[in-house]
Amino acid sequence: MTPYEQIFENNRRWAEEQTRADPEFFTRLALEQRPDFLYIGCSDSRVPANQIMGLAPGDVFVHRNVANLVNNVDLNVMSAINYGVRHLDVKHIILCGHYGCGGVRAAMQPKDLGILNPWLRNIRDVYRLHKAELDAVKDEALRYDRLVELNVTEQYINIIKTAAVQQSFLARGFPTVHALVFDISTGRLKDLGHDFRETLRTIQEVYDLTGTIWR
Repeated sequence: MTPYEQIFENNRRWAEEQTRADPEFFTRLALEQRPDFLYIGCSDSRVPANQIMGLAPGDVFVHRNVANLVNNVDLNVMSAINYGVRHLDVKHIILCGHYGCGGVRAAMQPKDLGILNPWLRNIRDVYRLHKAELDAVKDEALRYDRLVELNVTEQYINIIKTAAVQQSFLARGFPTVHALVFDISTGRLKDLGHDFRETLRTIQEVYDLTGTIWR
């Protein structure tokens, strides 16, 4: 059996196990999705969104891309945020990066990466904004880990800059945005501890799209 054919065997077993444990599982799943969480993370194959949070199918609306970027001209991620907030009514948006991110490391290499150049330049911009702090970290591995955290923070801020998030929170009190990092070596999630409400208040001083500053 080829690896591709194995996928279907795995799928058959999984579907049978789900049905055996809960005969109505797929009936309920087929009705609609109403997840509490929108997860924006890296495409890295070692970071499966549902599993690392212990959540089931239907619990998480997921968007993934290289290095978990939230670029305001990327219609893919902007559409995911808009749909998640305005149509699915998600209560939480999780921006999750991970230590050992290949995209972050690639962005810091002095080489031409072709079509990846404009995408990864967003991470180089994060480095430029925090260059003094990063250059002070002499251990290369720790410097990359810190850049991962700073990249997560900047993308977390980019989410809060969007009209969908600002308008929904001011009108309905949700969603709340969170900045997390996944440690592949331990399997644990780390909350970077940002205060969403304070970040929103600060962001709106420049990026307000509502006409009403949150206090």
